[in-house]
Amino acid sequence: MRRDWLFWAGVGYLTLLVLFAVFGPMLRYDPNTPVGRPFLEPSAQFWLGTDQQGRDIVARLAAGARVSLIVGLTVQAVSLLVGVVVGVLGVFGPRWVAGPLMRLTDAMFAFPDILLAILIVGAVGMGLLPVVVALSITAWPAVARLVRTQVASIKDREFFVASQALGAPTHHLVLRHVLPHLWGILLAVSMVDVAGTILAESALSFLGIGVQAPDASWGSMINAGRPEMVSHPLLILWPCLLLSATIFALNFVGDGLRTLADPRSR
Repeated sequence: MRRDWLFWAGVGYLTLLVLFAVFGPMLRYDPNTPVGRPFLEPSAQFWLGTDQQGRDIVARLAAGARVSLIVGLTVQAVSLLVGVVVGVLGVFGPRWVAGPLMRLTDAMFAFPDILLAILIVGAVGMGLLPVVVALSITAWPAVARLVRTQVASIKDREFFVASQALGAPTHHLVLRHVLPHLWGILLAVSMVDVAGTILAESALSFLGIGVQAPDASWGSMINAGRPEMVSHPLLILWPCLLLSATIFALNFVGDGLRTLADPRSR
């Protein structure tokens, strides 16, 4: 891990991104209010200039980072909670519970994630909360399948069989012998899944059915900058760079954590 410079570069970038998302909107102008003339060049007052409505680009990038992190972390927390419960019940639950849950999990994979999210947002409504709900519904099946596979493998290992032979109850086996062996792989996978969630949120906002104006999102900023791509390319460049760098950083950190959790992958 000490020699993996990509991992540490990703950790450093994500740390700066969190600080930028938390404190950026407070240190700069209101991201939703015009503060100058449209299309101002970068200057000491406006570090990256202003957009087509005269709003500070740095403030809007920080607000977009906050939205992306909130959506990514919330969706991942929900998918982990639901996925772990469903995955564990798929192995230890009674057949009348485990069977339908696994069939439901398999059925969820029949729908492309982004199309299912678009359908849910279209049915529920547009905005930040519907996006979180839609992406949470599409995210948990992958976690449930991974957890079920890992739990089924742990169930056959010697320490588990020995504890079971000594009469340990199921909840004790799950809490003491199953879940502690899952945190490493789940943490690694979560980093990659957060990257996918942030990309999906940006895609929905780019299509106009995600975070709604005047609230900032990297996807909506990219969409708003498309008509000015030739005359003012910086409008689309900055959110694209931040989105790409965030996706790369999360994947680098996830790969490093996977190596740490599973030394055989080194």
